[in-house]
Amino acid sequence: MIDLTTLALLGLAGYRGTQLAVHDTILDPARDRVISWHERRQTSPVRNAVVALISCVYCMGWWVSGALLATYLLASGTFDQAPLLVHGVEWLAVAGTAVLLNRLDDMLGRVHG
Repeated sequence: MIDLTTLALLGLAGYRGTQLAVHDTILDPARDRVISWHERRQTSPVRNAVVALISCVYCMGWWVSGALLATYLLASGTFDQAPLLVHGVEWLAVAGTAVLLNRLDDMLGRVHG
């Protein structure tokens, strides 16, 4: 199992990665392309799901946190040192930390972009 310091750092990285993916202007061109793609066929369930994913900090945060955790576990060679269920709990912890930081960000009224 990952120590608390590492989980906290992964949670901070998950928060920042989520902000990058959902709000930061550097990715505006990519998000604009996806929105244009969606507007050409707004009844498509797949296109609706993709737009929901890229515009929701909770949805995107879940996947960003999972990707960060998997990358850390594989790069550090620790993936096989705990059962898969433990890694699932770690994923929840990392994503939960990122979500709490996003909620705090929303409460403080940070202007995104």
